[in-house]
Amino acid sequence: MNRLDNQWKNQHLAWRAGFGPQARDIEILRNNSPSVQLKAMIAASQQPPTYIDVVSNSMEGMLMNRRNLSIEEKRQLRKQSRDDIKTLNLRWLDEMIASPAQLREKMAFFWHGHFACRNLNIYYQQLLLHIVRTNALGNFGDLLKQVSKSAAMLNFLNNNQNRKGHPNENFAREVMELFTMGRGNYSETDIKEAARAFTGWGADASGAFVFRNNQHDDGSKRFLGQEGNFNGDDILAIILAQPATANFITGKLIRYFVNEQAPREKIDYYADRFRQSGYDIQSLLADLFSSNWFYDVANTGNRIKSPIELWVGIRRQLPFDLPAPEIQLLVEKLLGQVLFYPPNVAGWPAGKNWIDSSTLLFRMRLPQLITGNEALQLNPKQDDDVQMGRAPVQLGRNFRAIINWPAYIQAFADSKETDRYETVNRFLLQSKHQPSAAVFENHNDKSSPELAIGTLTLNLMSTPEYQIN
Repeated sequence: MNRLDNQWKNQHLAWRAGFGPQARDIEILRNNSPSVQLKAMIAASQQPPTYIDVVSNSMEGMLMNRRNLSIEEKRQLRKQSRDDIKTLNLRWLDEMIASPAQLREKMAFFWHGHFACRNLNIYYQQLLLHIVRTNALGNFGDLLKQVSKSAAMLNFLNNNQNRKGHPNENFAREVMELFTMGRGNYSETDIKEAARAFTGWGADASGAFVFRNNQHDDGSKRFLGQEGNFNGDDILAIILAQPATANFITGKLIRYFVNEQAPREKIDYYADRFRQSGYDIQSLLADLFSSNWFYDVANTGNRIKSPIELWVGIRRQLPFDLPAPEIQLLVEKLLGQVLFYPPNVAGWPAGKNWIDSSTLLFRMRLPQLITGNEALQLNPKQDDDVQMGRAPVQLGRNFRAIINWPAYIQAFADSKETDRYETVNRFLLQSKHQPSAAVFENHNDKSSPELAIGTLTLNLMSTPEYQIN
């Protein structure tokens, strides 16, 4: 199996810069050079995203007038907001699965974890999602400023309580520690001074940014070696001018898209180019994804798929419809990653943190559960904000997935019986460690070519190797 040919490289690109390849594109994956494939992915992501709006007019009106609502109305508003966040979750999943703008949606997913925000106001959440999707491939400085002024983030990090004489340091601390420079590149005094500069930053009920001048500390501040009557915009500008910011963001991107153990010299090289470009995200990604280093064998098949990447990847590789799409929310919870519900402000962990004995079992049985070949009873982990009302849960017959087998099998119609295992394996698995073909020979239904391809696909998707991209 050639790990250096076009198909292998293009599938590597499809998994890292998107959510995985589709069977219908196998010929393109085989014949296009990676450079052509990358240009196509970038071109497909140039159009601005459509705003995902799940809030009804009546709900929006209640959100705008919360102060005038009764206790019961506020309770109903919170319940409806949580329900709408689930709908927003499903709508964004649809975009990840079906959108040709794979690079944009994958980058939006990355920023969703980077700018982790757990806010139960649906209106604020969908506004923040639109900021992230719109700026996913744009300028990091613009993205940072818009996220920092979003109602969702300002409320989540308590900056609405940040007032002159009573500074709240939470927002200032996280902007530096998690969003820009990383620990060790600022002092506690810098946090205190930045918090003073961010006083007066808030948002109104509509989600619009509001600067409350009467709450702003207009005294002189000393921040990262500079002194002046700084406001929040000044603080962000000073942060963006720091080499540490380019290094921190570039390092996080490279560890996410290339290798968790990326050498320091590679991060330094790309960070310098990122800073020289004025923080152009698309240019940095084009640099990375067009490099020989990105396609090095050491950087392929070395990354555990996050739950969302695993699920969306299955849906892209094996096309199927779900009569009850909301079951996907339960899948997310059982796998350990629910969109819009990060565990904390640092976002979700990565790598081996995704795997434990229960999640690995569920991951490997998921393809069989989708088809209804198996049933499994599981107890979701409890989370007061993310209750699906299904504990314990009997899975297997609940999916009722309608798989488009003809469309999938057509992609392998030209493969000979003797080549079937390698052809399907090449499409599904990117792992360095390949399972033995002999094992599958004993478990595949060979009564027809269609059943042979179908059972082989499900069996390969049920392996530990499928958890890696």
